[in-house]
Parts: sequence; C-alpha cells; structure tokens
Amino acid sequence: MDYSICNTLKYPSEDIGSALIIYDVACQWSIHFHERVNQSYHLSLPQSIKILPVIGKFHLSAHKLLCFPRFSLNFITGAGHIDGEILETLWARLTRFPQLQGP
Repeated sequence: MDYSICNTLKYPSEDIGSALIIYDVACQWSIHFHERVNQSYHLSLPQSIKILPVIGKFHLSAHKLLCFPRFSLNFITGAGHIDGEILETLWARLTRFPQLQGP
C-alpha cells in the first residue's frame, strides 16, 4: 500500500494540498506511514501534500466505535459522497451463485 500511495502521489501534484486515502484499514495503515516512508530508500512523498486517511462506509461499520469520528468521510470538509466501492459492487456478478447475479 505504501508503494502504491507514494507512486500515485508522485505524478503532477503541485496544486494538490491534500489527498484522501480511502482504505478499509486506514486506521491501522496510517499509524506509522510517514515513518515507513522516511526510513525507505524507495519511497518518497511530495512535501506539500497532506495525507488524510479515511475508511469507506462499507468497511467503517465493522471497525471500533472510535474509528467513526476520526476516519469517516462524513466529517471531512470537502469530501464527496461515493456510491459504494467498485469491487464490492461487482462481486454479485462475478459469483457462481445464480440467485445473487443481476439481470
């Protein structure tokens, strides 16, 4: 995950002040993220970008109650609403159970 985030944010991002990282375990992943990046020879981040870790609503309901106010998209100023998570919405069509498949 660290590699993916760092490489994604390396692309032209001069005008981006912050980046929402929506990840199902953002509460745990984000704890030592900056330390891991700083200690790595292969990872780096633009200094101007503030990382905002959040958890999507689908996964947030399975977390501890303390995660909700800290990692919910509901409380991030400027965050939009998303319609689920694309992988989860496609699972029904990919399953072998015909009763779960769409029309």
